[in-house]
Amino acid sequence: MSPPATQPRRALVVVDVQNDYDGGNLAIQHPPFAETVANVARAMDAAAAAGIKIVVVKQMAPETSPIFAKGSHGGELHAEIAGRGRDHYVEKALPSAFTGTDLEDWLRANAVDTIAVVGYMTHNCDLSTIIHAVHMGFAVEFLSDASGSVPYANSAGYASAEDIHRVMSVVLQSRFAAVLKTAEWIDCLKTGKLPERDTIYASNQRALKRNAA
Repeated sequence: MSPPATQPRRALVVVDVQNDYDGGNLAIQHPPFAETVANVARAMDAAAAAGIKIVVVKQMAPETSPIFAKGSHGGELHAEIAGRGRDHYVEKALPSAFTGTDLEDWLRANAVDTIAVVGYMTHNCDLSTIIHAVHMGFAVEFLSDASGSVPYANSAGYASAEDIHRVMSVVLQSRFAAVLKTAEWIDCLKTGKLPERDTIYASNQRALKRNAA
């Protein structure tokens, strides 16, 4: 979606800030959890101060799951988030916060045209939610220092948490979202400045020029 012609009608979507990411069975490695969860909290406080509605999303898994198991400490919302105010709460079973939930209906009922996404993980639930939102016509902002990744190794190869987070952020900026830091986003709220957006073509052309240099 193109950025709104006027000031965005935002909602902050806080994705899966749960205890398993804080040194639990799916510990965030990059950027560090302590830093990123503090930025999630900052974003929530800034949104509340600006009158922006806040949606908190929680991943649900069966009691036998090694992560986010129903009734487990790891599956509960992190204290930084659980103790803060919210306007809507969503429980989901799949990566996108829109699939099988009332999130789209709630956003439209509240005249939201732009969602700002924070939480975990950059490359999984954040990515899925962002792409889903774009396909439904919402503009998206992604706070890259209020999210994070874990490393993976499987039959396709190995990727560090830093590589995954960095590459996903670059890809999102190229087409799907305005990627910015929490402090930059808060400044946008205060000043009315719109965050920078980009295109696939322009991103590719810059890379080609860099490679040729």
